[in-house]
Amino acid sequence: MLHLLKQPLEAAKPSRRSFLKLSAGAIGGLVIGMNLPRSVAEAAEGEFAQPFVHIRPDNTVVVLSKHLDKGQGTATGLSTLVADELDASWEQVSVEFAPSNPQVYANTLFGVQGTGGSTAMPNSFMQYRQAGAAAKAMLVAAAAKDWGVPAAEITVSQGVVSHPSGKSATFGELAGLAAKEDVPAEPALKTPDQWVYIGKSFPRLDVKNKTVGSPNTYTMDFQRDDLLVATVARSPRFGGMVKSFDATEALAVPGVVNVLQIPNGIAVIAESTWPAIKARELLEIEWDDSAAETRSSDAMFTELKDMTTKPGVKVREDGDVDAALKASAKVIEMDYDFPFLAHGAMEPLDVALHYDGETAELWLGSQIQTIDHNVAATILGVPFEKVKINTLWAGGSFGRRAQADAHPVAEACLLVKAMQAAGMDLNPVKIVWTREDDMAGGYYRPMSAHKVKVGLDDAGNVTAVKYNMAAKSIVKGTPFEAMLMKDGVDHNMTEGAHDTTYAFPLMNMDQAFQETQVPVLWWRSVGHTHTAYVMETVMDRIARETGKDPVALRLELLKDDPRKANVLKLAAEKAGWDTPPVEGRHRGVAVHKSFGSYVAEVAEISLRDDGTVKVEKVVAAVDCGTPINPDNIRAQVEGGIGYGLGAILRNQVTLADGFVEETNFDTYESLRISDMPEVEVHIVASNEAPTGIGEPGTPPIGPAVANAIAAAKDEWVTSLPLAKNGLV
Repeated sequence: MLHLLKQPLEAAKPSRRSFLKLSAGAIGGLVIGMNLPRSVAEAAEGEFAQPFVHIRPDNTVVVLSKHLDKGQGTATGLSTLVADELDASWEQVSVEFAPSNPQVYANTLFGVQGTGGSTAMPNSFMQYRQAGAAAKAMLVAAAAKDWGVPAAEITVSQGVVSHPSGKSATFGELAGLAAKEDVPAEPALKTPDQWVYIGKSFPRLDVKNKTVGSPNTYTMDFQRDDLLVATVARSPRFGGMVKSFDATEALAVPGVVNVLQIPNGIAVIAESTWPAIKARELLEIEWDDSAAETRSSDAMFTELKDMTTKPGVKVREDGDVDAALKASAKVIEMDYDFPFLAHGAMEPLDVALHYDGETAELWLGSQIQTIDHNVAATILGVPFEKVKINTLWAGGSFGRRAQADAHPVAEACLLVKAMQAAGMDLNPVKIVWTREDDMAGGYYRPMSAHKVKVGLDDAGNVTAVKYNMAAKSIVKGTPFEAMLMKDGVDHNMTEGAHDTTYAFPLMNMDQAFQETQVPVLWWRSVGHTHTAYVMETVMDRIARETGKDPVALRLELLKDDPRKANVLKLAAEKAGWDTPPVEGRHRGVAVHKSFGSYVAEVAEISLRDDGTVKVEKVVAAVDCGTPINPDNIRAQVEGGIGYGLGAILRNQVTLADGFVEETNFDTYESLRISDMPEVEVHIVASNEAPTGIGEPGTPPIGPAVANAIAAAKDEWVTSLPLAKNGLV
């Protein structure tokens, strides 16, 4: 069930300065709200075309989404903002992905065009509302001039501009005239009580096309008559290189066009996917593993755990924690380890590229367009403006497509350069990763180890917390390092812990970086996936040791974080925390803030006769600021819970002598329908700015379930997944 708790919303009051900042600049273009040359869209006759809103003569309102939609509902959210301020009819609204242009379409929180960190709504909320409001003002101004009436007498509703005299026109009929009007610097925005779509639930724009299998929705579907398909044989060990190869048998497969060596492997180019895959299996390759990762997971975990026993890089240092722990009446110590996790998106990686020797055009689910664009231009040796990125829908991602090195695009560009060097015709080519390629291809959530010590005084109060963790850094040694690391600290690893709002009197935190050839990357909610598990199970352990109720203890330590306390209270209330669960069931709770949003979850489990765990129900409360589409918020929380639950139940990527052991969904099992609990989501209506919701539902589910297990079995699960502990 979805419950939207009512409380007043206040209208945002943007200043001219904030509007200009949000609107960014344009290369030879027009951004609504800025008096720049009117050439960004080269509008067709009778069309209104601005960077974020196009109105076509057929009365279609096209919203240009600067963000990738990979299933999180961003495209619908941005369209909602425009449609509401424009007073369009929802039926006339469609969405297209914006071209790659960081000066027009930059994520205002990143400085480049890209999607991630649950930032789409926070950085676009005012920008897209103002774009819709400005377009509406221009339509009204055009109608006023054409009809010879005061603009103040004109009304707009459901895509129709009207005057009391009886004159009226659709947006499409006025589009050409509106395009000639000046862009208002500060368009008037609606107050929340005037909103028609914002805060309401309705279907997402992408549902129909996905349901009927619309062609070219995803890169995997992308087709052209002259399109070639390539697969790449990459080293089965991370860091391995080609020593020698024999392609004789592969070249004999009907439909194979050529076999070429590229820097990271051997590419088989064929007329279609099937011969490319079959021929790759016939390649004879000798690999040079002299620089490869050849360890097994156990050895890597041993190294990580040893790192947590030693001083590392100081992330947080409040004072002399060791002295405080020594003086404590009791010290709780807990050690944790978390495995590599694959993203497991339904659409494996893929990218299509057409390079004619001078210009390049790419088709892919581009998550960070600016990086993909720059990498393509650099490798191909062409100017930035000679590269075009066509962003397509992505069949999932969870962070997998947000690489610092844009390696799928780089691989495609290196392939066409090799084709050029081999004298081949430069047909468009699509590189397809199989499921096994994708699963064994790395860029995992890092494996990590954590050691936590908590001191308690005679009264059961926390005296000090010492937290050491070790993992490979996602950003260290990458182009992201300069922007995301400061003083040698990678906060992506420690977020959710070093910045906890629990009122501990003293907390120190160290981090250590593991060196390995296994590439790692953001995974849905990044560091929060493990820090929330640690922090929230530690909180329950403290409650157990001190005889306090887990919810009461958290509220006691959240005196300075009312929003976090409020979602905790709400989830506890709706889950009936103060009343015993039905016989045979046990509850656990967790609350966490990530990406500006607050989520509390109460998990209710049962134990089967064999001692394994069944998660029966999850009650969630979420505060993500102004709720734009409650139904989508509910979907994201439900999806985040399912995704996180699948990870803690069975998922892990393990290495045996450097070889990945889980390469498809038979061994890296996705969540089963029978595993999915009943989920009840309560959304707090808020007058705060909107914050992200694509990721925050994931972190609390693991510790909520772990705490329920501890309540049932008095066992603290500190090594995931649960299957490894015989609990699934």
